[in-house]
Amino acid sequence: MSTELARKLRRNPPEPERRMWAILFPLRRQGYNFRRQAQIGAYYADFACRHPAIVIEVDGETHTADLAQSNDATRDDYFAGRGYRVLRFWNNEVMENAEGVYLTIAAALAE
Repeated sequence: MSTELARKLRRNPPEPERRMWAILFPLRRQGYNFRRQAQIGAYYADFACRHPAIVIEVDGETHTADLAQSNDATRDDYFAGRGYRVLRFWNNEVMENAEGVYLTIAAALAE
């Protein structure tokens, strides 16, 4: 992903990413510094918190294809190699189960 595309996605995110940003709001108020479309080395994470090191990815149906899943695994390994724990959520989880998504993220931050 290019820097320009990351900027565009920060300005005008897809609805599930907009919803995730709202889910993260209370955690941001607690002092967790999440960033949208955060560059980590060669990749951009949908959301990242540096301390503790957590990446959050919001995946749509394009991520169900074999090639996309392989690419996601490569990205996950890359992030893990840099000390990040990766949490992945499907779009429908974010849109339909905000409380469950929030609780999962809050538990990961507390570990």
